[in-house]
Amino acid sequence: MRADIEELARRRGFLWQAYEIYGGTAGFYDYGPLGARLKRQLESEWRLFYSLEGFFEIESPTIAPVDVFRASGHLNCFSDLAVVCSKCNAVFRVDDGITAGGKCPECGGELEAAGEFNLMFQTRIGVPKGEEGAKRGEGYLRPETAQGMFVNFQRLLRFNRGKLPFGVMQLGRAYRNEISPRQSLIRLREFTMAEVEVFVDPEEKDSHPGFDTVKDRMLRLNPADGEECETSVGDAVRRGTIANEYLGYHMARVKEFLERAGIPSDRLRFRQHRKDEMAHYAHDCWDAEFLSRRYGWMEIVGIADRGDYDLAAHATYSKEDMGVSGVIPHVIEPSYGLDRIIYAIMECAFTEEHVGKETRRVLRLTPALAPVKAAVFPLLNREELKQKAKSVFQSLKRRVVYVDYDESGSIGRRYRRQDEIGTPYCVTIDYQTLEDDTVTIRSRDTMEQDRVRIEDLPAAILAGIGFHGV
Repeated sequence: MRADIEELARRRGFLWQAYEIYGGTAGFYDYGPLGARLKRQLESEWRLFYSLEGFFEIESPTIAPVDVFRASGHLNCFSDLAVVCSKCNAVFRVDDGITAGGKCPECGGELEAAGEFNLMFQTRIGVPKGEEGAKRGEGYLRPETAQGMFVNFQRLLRFNRGKLPFGVMQLGRAYRNEISPRQSLIRLREFTMAEVEVFVDPEEKDSHPGFDTVKDRMLRLNPADGEECETSVGDAVRRGTIANEYLGYHMARVKEFLERAGIPSDRLRFRQHRKDEMAHYAHDCWDAEFLSRRYGWMEIVGIADRGDYDLAAHATYSKEDMGVSGVIPHVIEPSYGLDRIIYAIMECAFTEEHVGKETRRVLRLTPALAPVKAAVFPLLNREELKQKAKSVFQSLKRRVVYVDYDESGSIGRRYRRQDEIGTPYCVTIDYQTLEDDTVTIRSRDTMEQDRVRIEDLPAAILAGIGFHGV
């Protein structure tokens, strides 16, 4: 993250380096109390968003036997090119500006090619007994959640009464043994993915039932063989820039979710994968990219047409039928990297503005995602005001849940603390409260204040934060 956001994230309990007392380990982070709340609420919003599509959720193990990844192609194809420094022996992933013949970013030594490196984390399932037992117990941590949905396809099909199309979603941990993670939440070794697999008859990919609802939405496209442009989803599908209606529909929905989460459209684009970077399973793939002030364009969601690759591969290796009336379904997959999205949300939300002689630091999070929804203060450190403020706090937190109480320092300092963590509303109890049971409610974004009756306070806050009941 930008240095100022990193400092705020550490100090206010959003994000900490994992295993810090032992010097830290690259590619692993802990979410503190506020970061964990932010993440849980983003997950809830994502679940609700795709549940309203009529999709259903499953949860599968994070460890799978080797046969799953042998069939999926990950054992042979899931790798990155590496380079090693001839001077300090540091190993790096080949990336923009880091290639063989270049200079080491650590010491300036020359970088030399080190070949391909498989990103899978290997483990053992059970206690191995001899060489044969060791082979049978070979397993891997999943690098994506998708395989759990593919291997359960026939059960999912029966659950859906044997009908296509249908969508399945899964949210959980994934693991990639990244060569050189060094960009905060951008490249982690353990991270959270939120994936959807839409199973559809290949003959029906050009006819999505909801396409008319998104066809006029504008997307910023960066196609593999053309110039970047702004175009409607409908026009892009008609021209063949986007391969089919199912892919176009889900690209539009991805953009909608990201904008709802607080990422503005002028910092979003969809970049098509070139043939030489396409994943082994993909017919076509677009990345929803976010324009970071620090890292430039970075992928936060992948939307792929996986064709029939996965189901056909598992049918071949498992000898199980993965067809529907003799046809193997195709798969459209929106795959969200939630940690990267959290980075993007926080970078977009962070602002500094001058109020008088002070610099006001504000985290303008979408209210539905804010870790703390409201904070309750007594105006002064007087016992009668504190007692009333605590009473309001106790009644409010039963309805709004994530509410804070603060009586430390001046009222101005308390406002600033809540602004920094993104709290949408601050509620102040003053002497008028003792007379007529009204309180002052202050908006984070406008700093405007209104008087509200205590009995109306929960409804006013819930309406303001876009409460979804999740």
